[in-house]
Amino acid sequence: MLHAVIKRILASRYNKFAQSHYQVPLATQQAVYRQLLVRGHKSIYGHDHGLKADTSLADFKRQVPIVSYEELFPYIQRGLRGEANVLWPGFTHWYSKSSGTTNARSKYIPITTESLQGCHFKAGRDVLALYQHQVPESKLLLRPNIALGGSLQPNPEGGPAKCGDISAVMMHNLPWWAQYLRRPKLDVALMSEFEQKLELIAKAAIKLDLAAISGVPTWNVVLLRRVLELTGKSHLREVWPNLELFFHGAVSFGPYRRIFDELIQGPGMHYFELYNASEGFFGAQDDMSLNDEMLLMLDHGIYYEFMPIDELDSQQPITVGLEDVELGRNYALVISTNGGLWRYLIGDTIRFTSKAPYRFKITGRTRSFINVFGEELMVENAEAALTKACQQTGAVASNFTAAPVFMQASDAQQKGGHEWIIEFERPPHDAEAFAQILDDALRQVNSDYDAKRYRDMALTRLKLHIAPQGTFYHWLKYKGKLGGQHKVPRLSNDRLLLEEIYNLIAG
Repeated sequence: MLHAVIKRILASRYNKFAQSHYQVPLATQQAVYRQLLVRGHKSIYGHDHGLKADTSLADFKRQVPIVSYEELFPYIQRGLRGEANVLWPGFTHWYSKSSGTTNARSKYIPITTESLQGCHFKAGRDVLALYQHQVPESKLLLRPNIALGGSLQPNPEGGPAKCGDISAVMMHNLPWWAQYLRRPKLDVALMSEFEQKLELIAKAAIKLDLAAISGVPTWNVVLLRRVLELTGKSHLREVWPNLELFFHGAVSFGPYRRIFDELIQGPGMHYFELYNASEGFFGAQDDMSLNDEMLLMLDHGIYYEFMPIDELDSQQPITVGLEDVELGRNYALVISTNGGLWRYLIGDTIRFTSKAPYRFKITGRTRSFINVFGEELMVENAEAALTKACQQTGAVASNFTAAPVFMQASDAQQKGGHEWIIEFERPPHDAEAFAQILDDALRQVNSDYDAKRYRDMALTRLKLHIAPQGTFYHWLKYKGKLGGQHKVPRLSNDRLLLEEIYNLIAG
């Protein structure tokens, strides 16, 4: 009876979601824009930029600059110190701490009551409706689930607002019914000492009949391996026979898919990708058969603009709205939100694969790419090529990073190149052959890389280092970035990160 009631509620929610996202997506975004102005123009930021409840979109773009975190920080700092009405009307009780993937400095993203309820939690309920629609036989909400998240952190400015990883902020504020299904207990889930927390979660999880797990693939692999060690089982179906779902995000799942299949084993397992960050909940899979394609979340307090990649260095960058995006083109996301972010450049890049409905793929970060020689290698290319190379060789990769090899002015004959460090769950039998296959795969997925590799004229074949298992875990631990949303930057346009990890390997 309970299951039938849940299914009817989720079916009704799905119908509303489908109407706003499939039937009237442009009108949905226009309504979000108006809602943001009606509330947001009353803030100090809104006043400083001349916003009114009826400001036109053209005037909005003219009056409000596109900003990075550093440019917005003076306003964020005022909020952290306890000032109200700074970026959004009222007092902001929560800030999400995020280190990002390209900057060691911590970022503190405001989480207002509206963004918590009208973005993160609303999107979470819509995700359940999307999943139930695709898997009508699911009994997801009748069994507990495990979420491996982050922790709360002190306010760096000493103000009354609380801070923490976005997963911790959400767990602390979940409604009662979600708290009832979520494991472990809140005091364990929010522990700051990651390794101790992981051990306690693993020991608690083996006593449960789990339906789902969620979190970053990197950290969940560590958790699931520990569960097998504690139980002595060969695969997780022996521990959780009713496990049906893994909600994942933050990193591409392609390189991890085989690891999870081998850990879990058996039919009936679903993998559902989410694109949720401190700044907002941006996407979810409305069709799990499309792998890494997600539907853009349009009715969750976020108004989107899309900046073509070649506008990034422009003094007056041009953005387009949803109605003017082009398929196959890379865009940097610019968002205005009910969390008080106004024309905020979040640092992620996407590429639309469909406009009916608006589906996209994450292609990387505005600062996470290699383009020293005009090759324009994006994270999407690197992950796709690595997945292909693993499929062809039977290898299983668990983490990687890559950087350029620069030409030396003292050596006119030296060519440029790329250098990779890869950690494998199952290494290839022949490292040199794998490097060649990976290089060939990169040439297949990126025409610019292929052109630069032609007869080694500008780039030589990539150089590969195989890292011992645990290398990237130890690097993250050294950096104080275990758990939560932390992840290893995949690509860098300089060699700082790669050389740090290489030195760790070399001892």
